[in-house]
Amino acid sequence: MYRWEITRAALAQRVLAIVRSDSYDHATATADTLLSAGITSLEISLTTPFALEAVTTLIREVGDDAVIGAGTVLDGASARMAVDAGARFLVSPSLDPDVIRTGHRYGLPVFPGVSTPTEAVRAMELGADALKLFPAAAYGPRWVKDVRAALPQAAFVPTGGVTVADAPDWIAAGAVACGMASALSEGDRDTVAKRTSELLARLEEVGPPLDPGPERY
Repeated sequence: MYRWEITRAALAQRVLAIVRSDSYDHATATADTLLSAGITSLEISLTTPFALEAVTTLIREVGDDAVIGAGTVLDGASARMAVDAGARFLVSPSLDPDVIRTGHRYGLPVFPGVSTPTEAVRAMELGADALKLFPAAAYGPRWVKDVRAALPQAAFVPTGGVTVADAPDWIAAGAVACGMASALSEGDRDTVAKRTSELLARLEEVGPPLDPGPERY
C-alpha cells in the first residue's frame, strides 16, 4: 500500500485507539478487546514493555483486518525498530525530522506531535502525513477550527484528554480523527464494545469522514 492509502485506512473511522500499558500481556489483551469491539486502527505505545513484540503479534493475528502502528516513537532508531517489527504507521508526541525521514524511507506514514501553528507548518514542510495535536486537553476544538481557518490543509489528530463525549466536537471542528487511550479502552469487553459502538455512531452523525487521496497526503 502507498503511504496515503495507509493513512486513509488508519484514520477511516476517525478514531485512533492508543494502547499504553505496564505489560505485554495487558497491552495485547487491551488491543484484542478494542479490535473485537470494532476498532480498525490502533497504536501500541513504545512506553509499553515489549511493545514491538506486541506490534508483531497483533499484525500476525489481524492481517489486513486492522491497521496496527507504533506510538511514542521519539527518534530515528526507534522508528527503524518499529519498521522492522512490522508497524504500519508511526506516531510521536514530538516533532523529530529523523522519525519522519525513517518512516517515509520505508513507506510508512508518520503522525508527529505539534502544539502550535508554527510546529504544524514545520511538520507539513517535513512531509508529515497527519498532525497529532498534543496534549489536546490543553487546547480544545475551537483551537482546531481557528488554526484550520488559516491552515485548511492541516490534518489534525487531537490526542491527550479526548473523551467519548467531546470527540464529535473535535471532528466537527475539523479534526480528521481523535486519538483515544483509556477513555476508550477502560472496562470489560462488553463495556468497551458498547462505548465504541456509541462513539462511532455519534461520529457518523457529525458527517461523513474525509476521503483523502494522494493529493492531500
